[in-house]
Amino acid sequence: MRIAYISSEAAPFSKTGGLGDVAGALPSALAVLGHEVSVFTPYYRATRKIDPKAEPVASGAVPVGTEMVPWIAHRASLPMGNAKYYLIANERYFDREGIYGNAQGDYQDSCSRFIFFCRAALAAAQELKQPIDVYHANDWQSALVPVYLRLSFAAHPFFQDAASLMTVHNLSYQGLFWHWDWPLLNLPWKHFNWRELEFHGKMNLLKGSLIYSDVLTTVSPTYAREIQTAELGFGLEGVLGDRKEDLFGVVNGIDPLAWNPEKDPLLPASYSAASPAGKAQCHAALLKRFELTDDGKVPVLGMISRLIEQKGFDLVADAFEDLARRDVKIVVLGTGLEKYHKLLQQMRARFPQKVAVAFAFDNALAHLIEAGSDLFLMPSRFEPCGLSQLYALRYGAVPVVHSVGGLADTVVDATPQALKDGTATGFAFNQYNPRAMMDCIDRALKLYAGDPKAWRELQLRGMRQDWSWAKSAQAYVALYERAKAKAAARANPKP
Repeated sequence: MRIAYISSEAAPFSKTGGLGDVAGALPSALAVLGHEVSVFTPYYRATRKIDPKAEPVASGAVPVGTEMVPWIAHRASLPMGNAKYYLIANERYFDREGIYGNAQGDYQDSCSRFIFFCRAALAAAQELKQPIDVYHANDWQSALVPVYLRLSFAAHPFFQDAASLMTVHNLSYQGLFWHWDWPLLNLPWKHFNWRELEFHGKMNLLKGSLIYSDVLTTVSPTYAREIQTAELGFGLEGVLGDRKEDLFGVVNGIDPLAWNPEKDPLLPASYSAASPAGKAQCHAALLKRFELTDDGKVPVLGMISRLIEQKGFDLVADAFEDLARRDVKIVVLGTGLEKYHKLLQQMRARFPQKVAVAFAFDNALAHLIEAGSDLFLMPSRFEPCGLSQLYALRYGAVPVVHSVGGLADTVVDATPQALKDGTATGFAFNQYNPRAMMDCIDRALKLYAGDPKAWRELQLRGMRQDWSWAKSAQAYVALYERAKAKAAARANPKP
């Protein structure tokens, strides 16, 4: 099968979150299964520093409103398995300090930037003369790809047989823009209506994709159900409910090469479920890195996260002093809202031997925290999938999570019965409040201190879990086939 994977970020070329990780790993996993995969992603200023030798292989111009905007597709020079990565360049749109914005906020021309990207990705596929069976779009930045396939290119010889699949990584980001930007799309005004791309007087790019994609996916089965509710549907629950027969949840995987404690070059010692001794050295190295005392008995609770409400930092703020008085050391890595920066700085000053904080994006330190922690806290208000809990499981840091979205699908709560049955992999709480979170943490600390054997079994069981991309890639292939069948049926309706 020939697959075009369209994403506004793809690690290692660009990344702000989970989307970048997925776009950097899933295409290679699909290629391993024997499929031809071409990835189209912008050639940002930061990307040029990572891959300055990318070779120009195609060029052209696409309409954005009344202007024809030039593009150049560069073939990435970095080895990315058998998947091909094409970097779409335009200096005006992508030669900038940040991917989506700067310190002042989102870029004012975000609408035109990603209209251009969608059209240029389609044009590049055509110019490269690579027929595509399925176009796989991701989030609002590439949401117009399925829309253009249905509304602009349905009769085009190159595109007319192509199917589309749309993955929603986080429904709270929808690509909402005022209606005066509509002419930039080069679509007739008749499509600006409540059944298509109009949303409370604005145009909603993601909504258009939810309507026109052949198949819809999101990044966990539980999140696929949650987004059909008023609480987490963000106004699109009705649209998603109408498409429920075409909506599927596929849990993200992790890169077993980049995240493998047995062969991780970023760790001071290697270890595995079969030979776990090296984790103690990582634990000691983490405490030394933050100048925390190590008595060998107190567990470390790690957090790697954006410091925002969605990630549960309102709960953390309410409970932090209570948590800091427990017999546990706390290590936090991340950046976010200033109020949480100040809170963590205050807690660090008050509990200098128990609390450590790094306000940064630091991949090496992230690996050390996963390896050196005994527990890993993810109290997210909502979490479409989450990857950090999967890394934590693999590295033997027992997850403590709010049971929502992908967290609910990947962490089995250590209830007495689950511990007895040998199915538990972590700790989970259901009610979103500080007390429920602290009760869950206390359960974990009680098991850690009171039953070392049960704790080690829980830890090793998590490390043996297989969350590689292989299984998820196979699920996507089945959905691509479903999308192809639906597109074929649409093109050749039964009399």
